[in-house]
Amino acid sequence: MLYHPDRMNKTTEGIVKAILSIPRGRVSCYRDVALAAGLPNGARQVVRVLHSMSEKYSLPWHRVIRADGFIALDSCRGGDAQAKLLRAEGVRVSRRAAGKSGVRGWVDLSRFGHGCRVRQLPHGARTEPF
Repeated sequence: MLYHPDRMNKTTEGIVKAILSIPRGRVSCYRDVALAAGLPNGARQVVRVLHSMSEKYSLPWHRVIRADGFIALDSCRGGDAQAKLLRAEGVRVSRRAAGKSGVRGWVDLSRFGHGCRVRQLPHGARTEPF
């Protein structure tokens, strides 16, 4: 089913529009999708929309990642599929340790981010977290 704004509330519609605006070969994070939809504290609502509507509305769910550049999903729960879809669009996804959550794919938001608020790193600092 294609996106149809008459069948959803304004909050959901804003989130769906923000997700659909992420171009091929770019990523955004849950926080910035929420901000684009006018929801300053709406990252969890973005997760809800992605979880419940991605398949129904053909949303590019794979283009939404964590604010630190890591893929949020475990490899067995779709993280590997997400990394594969991103790589197919030309996004460089590297494997990095993500604390207690183990090894996850990581994307350089300063290079592949769409509308992302990337904090400036000091001169000479690595762009990758690990």
